[in-house]
Amino acid sequence: MKVDDDKHCFACGQLNEHGLHAGIITNDDNTSYCKITVPSRFQGWKGMVHGGIISTLLDEISIYACRKISLRGVTAEIDVKFRKPVPIDTELELKAKVTGVRRKMVSVEAELTVEGTVHATAHTRVYNLE
Repeated sequence: MKVDDDKHCFACGQLNEHGLHAGIITNDDNTSYCKITVPSRFQGWKGMVHGGIISTLLDEISIYACRKISLRGVTAEIDVKFRKPVPIDTELELKAKVTGVRRKMVSVEAELTVEGTVHATAHTRVYNLE
């Protein structure tokens, strides 16, 4: 499978006019980090970020944590736990770290926090296409 980046990714693509434009930082220690404020156009229930958007952000931050291992990784599996509603128009902090590598599969743990409180977590398995 050929995977190309055309800067139109819904989560991080700067050329996607309808996207989230998440500015994710990748670190040398196989971690990633992002602060983002999700606007009301991505709400589910009144005042809350839609669960699909939360899952998307956790998925994307997990992929970025793998960037030093592989520039071409795709999500094989993601298990998201929603702990508290995530408010719209509020700064969110996302973090992810690689917890294991086995052959072509990379395990990642991620979390989304609001003012230091965990609102959602994810365990992701990323398939390394390289």
